[in-house]
Amino acid sequence: MTMKLVYWDVRGLAQPIRMLLEYTGTKYEEKFYSCGEAPNYDKSCWFSEKRKLGMNFPNLPYLEDGDRKIVQSNAIMRYIARKNNMCGETEEEQIRVDILENQAADFRNAFVIMCYTDFDKIKPEYLKSLPEKLKDFSDFLGDRKWFAGDKITFSDFFMYELLDQHRMFEPKCLDDFKNLRDFLDRFEALDKIAAYMKSDRFMKTPVNNKMAKWGNVKE
Repeated sequence: MTMKLVYWDVRGLAQPIRMLLEYTGTKYEEKFYSCGEAPNYDKSCWFSEKRKLGMNFPNLPYLEDGDRKIVQSNAIMRYIARKNNMCGETEEEQIRVDILENQAADFRNAFVIMCYTDFDKIKPEYLKSLPEKLKDFSDFLGDRKWFAGDKITFSDFFMYELLDQHRMFEPKCLDDFKNLRDFLDRFEALDKIAAYMKSDRFMKTPVNNKMAKWGNVKE
């Protein structure tokens, strides 16, 4: 059965889901919503439909799998991961996955707030604090192949997307963190990920939606 992933026509919260679906060889299709142009950024295409879809907590992204409609990006990631034994196998691995899932969410939320609000005001302080945040992730990864250990888990997909967005935002930010750069290279070298990134299905930009102050342009 083919799953359906529904989201805005940006990377945003859906990009790790797309990559996890590709990596696991899951059959899926996508439906994209597109918000209007400035200054109103009309989203009626979504808001006119969301309460008619028969799901709990209607929001984007959501994943359809048969009769199931799943919202919340982390819940979607875990759903796909459970089907493919990618939540960590040992207690230690599962703990690391849980920690990283939540730490990555904190990291992403701070980045999104900057991108969508007072970007020019927040950016200097954000850049000042970024090396310490990246060092924490670097220390957590250590000399492991993947963040939980020897086997890839869904949390690695969150981290790839966050680190990739940050090197787009500040190209030199990973210069002092070789293990994070190696992690990105290792992830991109995965056969199914490499094939996806070369395909016309892969979305390089825009990272964020049209009302964002950074990453809002399709290149």
